[in-house]
Amino acid sequence: MLMHSDLAASPVKGLREARERQIRPAVGYWRPIEVVKDSHLSTAEKREILSSWASDACAVENRPDLRWLLGTQAPVPIDEVLQALVRLDRLELDLH
Repeated sequence: MLMHSDLAASPVKGLREARERQIRPAVGYWRPIEVVKDSHLSTAEKREILSSWASDACAVENRPDLRWLLGTQAPVPIDEVLQALVRLDRLELDLH
């Protein structure tokens, strides 16, 4: 498991920069699927968090396959974030 000290500083350095770059922090989530399963969030809120997580602004320097969203403990593979977005899409289709 990669630790924060093993990588260059995360691309977003603090809440102010996250707001300026329109990135929504994901405080309290370890994995993207946890966002999808959170019953306290609307679908739009889940999509906003996951889209921020997938953003190039959260790419780990020299590791374009990883994303590290402000508020999370460690980076995750971009594929995991994209899979969570696909799952959210499927859940939304099932509701309609």
